[in-house]
Amino acid sequence: MRFVISVLFATSALLSPLAAFAQSADVEATITDVSTEKAQIVLDDGETYATPSEFNFEGLESGVRVTVFYTVIDGKRVINDLEVIQ
Repeated sequence: MRFVISVLFATSALLSPLAAFAQSADVEATITDVSTEKAQIVLDDGETYATPSEFNFEGLESGVRVTVFYTVIDGKRVINDLEVIQ
């Protein structure tokens, strides 16, 4: 039993640095383009952000200032959450 627990601890210690690659980040910017067909939003920081499949585009248009919380997955910025700044 001690061996199994030791193996589990060793495995978790090896995999813990990989969790750093999946951390979320955020950016505050203005929307320059919204594409519901491509399921993406382009901000004035020059980056394109992919939206989840159930994303609500209501009220999002060019010129709207937003805070985007995203995660980089396979080199793509995927939106976790989005807040409109009033």
